[in-house]
Amino acid sequence: MIEVNNLTKIYGKKDTAFNALKDITLNIEDKSTVSIIGKSGSGKSTLMHIMSGLDEPSSGTVLIDGVDIFKMKEKKIDAFRASEMSFVFQSFFVEGNATCYQNVLLPLEIAKVGITKRKKMVMEALKAVDLEDKVSAKASTLSGGQKQRLAVARAIVNKPAIIFADEPTGNLDSTNGDKIMDLLFGLNKSIGCTLIIVTHDPDIAKQTSMRVSIKDGKIENIEKGRK
Repeated sequence: MIEVNNLTKIYGKKDTAFNALKDITLNIEDKSTVSIIGKSGSGKSTLMHIMSGLDEPSSGTVLIDGVDIFKMKEKKIDAFRASEMSFVFQSFFVEGNATCYQNVLLPLEIAKVGITKRKKMVMEALKAVDLEDKVSAKASTLSGGQKQRLAVARAIVNKPAIIFADEPTGNLDSTNGDKIMDLLFGLNKSIGCTLIIVTHDPDIAKQTSMRVSIKDGKIENIEKGRK
C-alpha cells in the first residue's frame, strides 16, 4: 500500500513561493489502478514525482508498505526505486543510438540483476509489447508508437510492484494511445502491479478503479469504482 499523509510541496521562497501541493492525504491499495486527473498546473505530476521519490515534499510523508521513503538514505531509495518501481513518461526517453535490447537492459543493470537472467528478462519484456523482432534495431528507427512500447518494455522488465505513467499517451495518436493503455491495464492484471496514471484524459480515467481529482494543489474528489 502507498500511504500519502499531509503532503505539501512549496517551490521557491518568500515572494516567489508557489504552493504546488496543499495537505494531500490518500491511500492506494496494492494492485489497484489509479488515475490522477486535473488541469495543467494542478499539481498532479508533482504528486506522482513525490510519491515515487523523484522529488521531496516540503512536509508530510509517503509510506510504501509501511516504510517512509524519505527516511531512506539516497542510495537505498535509488535501489528501492530500481527494484520496485518503473516509469513511463509522455516523452519516450529512449536512447536513440542504442538498440531495443540495450534500452530494455538498462534497468536490470541498475538493479544489478545477474547477467545470466538478463537476456531472458529482456526478451520476455520485448515480447510482451510485440517488439521481439526489433531486438537489434536502434530505437531511433522506431515509430512513435513503437518507441512508447519500448519505453513500456523497459518499465516492466524487472516486474515492478508499481508503475507510474505520466501522460503516457500524450504524444501518440488515438490508435497507438489505446494500444499503450490496453498494454498497461493488461500488465496490471498479468503481473499484479499497482498502476498510477497521471492524465487529463477522462476516457483513460474512467478505466481506473480509483480516480483522484486535483485542483490548485488540493484533492477535489476521490472516486472509486471498478475497471
